[in-house]
Amino acid sequence: MDSIARHILDLSRRGLLRGGLGMAALAALQPAGARHALAQPPRFERDPFTLGVASGDPWPEGVVLWTRLAPEPLAGGGMPRQAVPVRWQLSEEPEMRRVVREGEALAYPEFGHAVHVELEGLRPGRFYWYRFQAGEALSPIGRTRTAPAPGAAPAGLRFVNAGCQHYEHGHFTAWRHIAGEGELDFVFHYGDFIYEYGPRGGQPRRHNSPEVYTLDDYRNRYALYRMDPELMAAQAAHPFLHSFDDHEVDNDWAGPFSEEDGSRPDRPAVPPELFALRKQAAFQAWYEHMPLRRAQLPRGPEIQAWRGFRFGGLLEVSVLDTRSGRTDQPCGGATAAPCEGWADPAARMMDPAQEAWLMERLRPGRARWQVLAHQVPILKRDFGAPGAPRYSMDKWDGYPAARERLLRHVEESGLRDLIAVSGDVHAAWAGTLHREGGGAALGTEFTATSISSGGDGSETMANTPKVMAQNPHLGFFNNRRGYTLHEVAADRFLATYRAVAEVSHPGAAREDRGAFVVEPGRPGLKAV
Repeated sequence: MDSIARHILDLSRRGLLRGGLGMAALAALQPAGARHALAQPPRFERDPFTLGVASGDPWPEGVVLWTRLAPEPLAGGGMPRQAVPVRWQLSEEPEMRRVVREGEALAYPEFGHAVHVELEGLRPGRFYWYRFQAGEALSPIGRTRTAPAPGAAPAGLRFVNAGCQHYEHGHFTAWRHIAGEGELDFVFHYGDFIYEYGPRGGQPRRHNSPEVYTLDDYRNRYALYRMDPELMAAQAAHPFLHSFDDHEVDNDWAGPFSEEDGSRPDRPAVPPELFALRKQAAFQAWYEHMPLRRAQLPRGPEIQAWRGFRFGGLLEVSVLDTRSGRTDQPCGGATAAPCEGWADPAARMMDPAQEAWLMERLRPGRARWQVLAHQVPILKRDFGAPGAPRYSMDKWDGYPAARERLLRHVEESGLRDLIAVSGDVHAAWAGTLHREGGGAALGTEFTATSISSGGDGSETMANTPKVMAQNPHLGFFNNRRGYTLHEVAADRFLATYRAVAEVSHPGAAREDRGAFVVEPGRPGLKAV
């Protein structure tokens, strides 16, 4: 038995909830002849590549290629309950006249007929083009890129930070602009790829079902989002680093706790063991629809989404999971005044294993720039009055002890080139990171706005001047939809906030709303 199969089998023995998916994954990894007769490639009456193609998690020598066969995407996929062979091809030219690598993968019904091809042996820092074939049907052609070699010193890197794409709130116009950004090394999607809610009236678009709970529900919701042509174009144009936030499962979930955790009298509590079943379905659907490696295969309601990437000696990226291992939000979870539980020294945003892994990475000398690619702002944002603070308890503001551990480590390690990129709050922010009580600047955070969540937005909000005055470490705010483009070199880290005027109607032009540069060894914002 190979080591991966043995690992999954060992995990499956931990309990019934985790074992169900673990055994399905083990079966999928066995040789084809050991399971059941494979179907011949079916003759599709409809296009099986309705969800497009994607790539992700680039390493210097490899990358993941993804697609999912779904001729009836909003009705479970419409595939036979058998494994289906899918051919893949890789080329060094967009017309794919000369194929440099090709092979066959199996699309299993256990994984919704999704395909994850983990390529190895590629050349570092290279563009590649790829496509899939099932029967006589050909997929669109996608473009991907491997990371620079470990010892390389690239002159520059370009990446985008984006997320929060509520389908009902508007069109994914920003993804069309991201698709046209030219040569990107990667796109970091911090999460909220889907929203779990049922349809609500008065919106530009409409969800396809009531709130999602089951695996079939989540699959159909991902299909709705992935069928959006502008998102499809961006996913085909660039490799992605994916993480998740709350809406891939349930709004404001935290570790084993649902949003309905008993803290609100108007909502009955959902027991953790029941919420684990929902997480199991949600994580499987997330894995099925993302270009992820086998290491991110969920084990029932558990998943390891945190992982690291290196782009030569210029950039090291730590992709975090700030949902699965956190303690429950204090003070009811909303924007509130600090309560007794707010100062709990044991509160955490990450489980101990992830936190230890991150602390080991956050030290000088590993790369010129260290990037924390995560979900919710670290930046302190006091929305109260002088002497009467109010914080959003779902962000790092609700976990001051965890933030203090992180920033104390950064200070004590001597790391001077820390950049955090985040999202979740449906507005663009930028500012300087300090320990509790102030002190030296320890890093810089760029929080991206949303792709569509929150609707058209505005240039500012009524309380913006008060909030900025109350938080002098904040240097930028904008309430339009869009994304953040980052351009990185040895002597600068540039962030450009790109926005669209509206998402209630398609086709809005791209507009830049702010640009800031960070210089090596000098944390903080400098306007460009």
